[in-house]
Amino acid sequence: MARQIDSFRGVVYPWFCDFMGHMNTQFYCTLFDGATLHFLAHLARKSELDARGCGWVDMRQVIEYKHEVRSGELLLIRTQLTKIGNSSLGFLHEMRDTEQEILRATSEHVVAMFSLSQRKSTPLDDATRRRATDLMNDQTHAH
Repeated sequence: MARQIDSFRGVVYPWFCDFMGHMNTQFYCTLFDGATLHFLAHLARKSELDARGCGWVDMRQVIEYKHEVRSGELLLIRTQLTKIGNSSLGFLHEMRDTEQEILRATSEHVVAMFSLSQRKSTPLDDATRRRATDLMNDQTHAH
């Protein structure tokens, strides 16, 4: 199994919470989106994407809510690459609190490299594929 990397840290502000006192689903999406951008930048730098006229397109996202999140909690999202395709990547985010590391939610994603001019998927470039392969083959437990 590929090594997880820290992809996002944040705090649950009171305005993230609904009338029942727990974090609203829209903010799970916001935090997971931030983690996605950091994770993908680890594999394909923005300057490299800009030079190729490429970006990323979300193809699939499945969120599972595991344990309630409340205002004031400090959260950490760790991300693990699960699949490397021709133009796509699969990865799994795990959201945990920083104090007890209780699993709060997961988000499974599939994204594709996307040509901004042709408006369609395009194969992963060599540098991105190499970084992804290196990460997939890294079995260490370091974050």
